[in-house]
Amino acid sequence: MQWTKQNEQTVYANRWFSVNLADVELPDGSHLDHFLIRLRPVAVATVVNEANEVLLLWRHRFITDSWGWELAAGVVEDGEDIVAAAARELEEETGWRPGPLHHLMSVEPSNGLTDARHHVYWSDQGEYTGHPVDDFESDRREWVPLKLVPDMIARGEVPAANMAAALLLLHHLRLADGQ
Repeated sequence: MQWTKQNEQTVYANRWFSVNLADVELPDGSHLDHFLIRLRPVAVATVVNEANEVLLLWRHRFITDSWGWELAAGVVEDGEDIVAAAARELEEETGWRPGPLHHLMSVEPSNGLTDARHHVYWSDQGEYTGHPVDDFESDRREWVPLKLVPDMIARGEVPAANMAAALLLLHHLRLADGQ
């Protein structure tokens, strides 16, 4: 069963996103109005050190009024390379400049409502460059043992689905052989 978009118009737009209204034809021929949010790509990055600790941010999200662990992330600017954006966001939000970044995954956290694509990268090297420029983004930054990740997610300490998926994949990649 495939839905077919007949047309789409912008209802509201700013430099970060647009809210659009689409006329969608359903397989039975009926139509419905469907709101959607068009977003810039998001670049996400972290470092995993030799002790298999992952660099995380503890932050509050006012929209859901919740605290949780996250990876550094932000929108990709017009014309910016996604990998460069991931490295930039990591350094701005944590004060750590990553070594060569490896693509971990690309996901669409809410593809029933938005076209946001989150590109997640990681490095096994990092250099501390100083206090983060965007220290207002998080309450603190910590190196957390990857072995704790599944329990943290089960307790709801990593509320964002894209962050939980990325951390579970890192856990699997780094600890699958029993490290």
